[in-house]
Amino acid sequence: MSELLRLAAASLWNRRFTVLLTVLTVAVSVMLFLGVERLRQDARESFLRTVAGTDLIVGARSHPVQLLLYSVFRLGDATNNLSWTSYEDIAGQPGVAWTVPIALGDSHRGYRVVGTTPGYFEHVKYAGERGIEFAQGRPFAELFDAVLGAEVVRRLGYRLGEQIVLAHGTAAVNPQQHDDRPFTVVGVLAPTGTPIDQGVYVSLQAIEAIHLNWRAGTRIGRAPDPSQLGPERLRPRSITAFYLGLSDRMAVFALQRHINEYRAEPLTAVLPGVALQQLWRLLGTAERALQVTAACVVLAGLLGLLTVLLATLSERRREMAILRSVGAGPRHVLALLLLEALLLATAGALLGLLLLQALVFALAPWLQAQYGIAVAPGWPSAAEWKLLGIVIGAAGVVGLLPALMAYRRSVADGMSIRT
Repeated sequence: MSELLRLAAASLWNRRFTVLLTVLTVAVSVMLFLGVERLRQDARESFLRTVAGTDLIVGARSHPVQLLLYSVFRLGDATNNLSWTSYEDIAGQPGVAWTVPIALGDSHRGYRVVGTTPGYFEHVKYAGERGIEFAQGRPFAELFDAVLGAEVVRRLGYRLGEQIVLAHGTAAVNPQQHDDRPFTVVGVLAPTGTPIDQGVYVSLQAIEAIHLNWRAGTRIGRAPDPSQLGPERLRPRSITAFYLGLSDRMAVFALQRHINEYRAEPLTAVLPGVALQQLWRLLGTAERALQVTAACVVLAGLLGLLTVLLATLSERRREMAILRSVGAGPRHVLALLLLEALLLATAGALLGLLLLQALVFALAPWLQAQYGIAVAPGWPSAAEWKLLGIVIGAAGVVGLLPALMAYRRSVADGMSIRT
């Protein structure tokens, strides 16, 4: 076996330029194959960690996935709001450590405005236990302060101290503006790669203040000066949803049942992790499409390997005949070509793995900042080693065709001159 391996290595070295191109072809296909698979797994993990540290999300009665979409991903609209009275009642239940209310409905140049409290920046987490950080500035403190997500600043180019005007409603192009009460940018959030980056954050009292002169979606005159109003006038009457954390997570199911059976008004409480799993299952078609694409890439690489082996087979007729004439049997020739195919595939697979590690190392910060996908170079998982084994095994199957063709040729065929 060692003699056969030495002979295969010498034969490949003799055709090193062609072999190098073949190895690169296999390496690129393996890199893309493993890259898509790793990206799929890491994207799933990052997706499931979009919101962390929150035990329950509570909103008006709706499907759990719908509640998750509008409260976390800012997609779609709530079926209804929940009253501030109900919020205060649930927030006061035994075992509730913290709550963060959110009010949706307004926008700024296509980005959702989130009315909330400073507790949002303290309690809402992502990617495990990573907290929200400020790249610049501070949380809102004055009534008409605004904090911007990283993508909002990147796309619109705002700076601290600039004034922005909110729009009534969520349309990307909206003529209904709250231009009588502009907001001042006082903070910019660090990138998270989550929907947090796409929000404009203001206080709940500010949401009430800019709507004091609005009736049925129409502005009536100028908003009264909030400084002339008592705090009761700026107290929220309703909110869209709220995040909730418990001091004892073992009580989460009891509180969820209590909220789902709440008699004052119909409410829904969802566990974020469970709802995210349900939503990911709905996106399973896209995940399968990625897997099919990756498999097609590997198939293209293996076809390239087969093409090279077949193309060089005719050029090696005399080499095969010489081997046969010095005592090598048909089985030795078959084993030699199979071994060469396996060596090419193994070298390509290992090179592809190294290229993937280098690519992940280079792109990891960008993927985390832009898409919230946490990837890091590391030792391949058991699943990735299995995929590499499948690729090398498939290369062996592909190498059977030229090996059988060489097996069936006689010594005289190799010595004859073709015209």
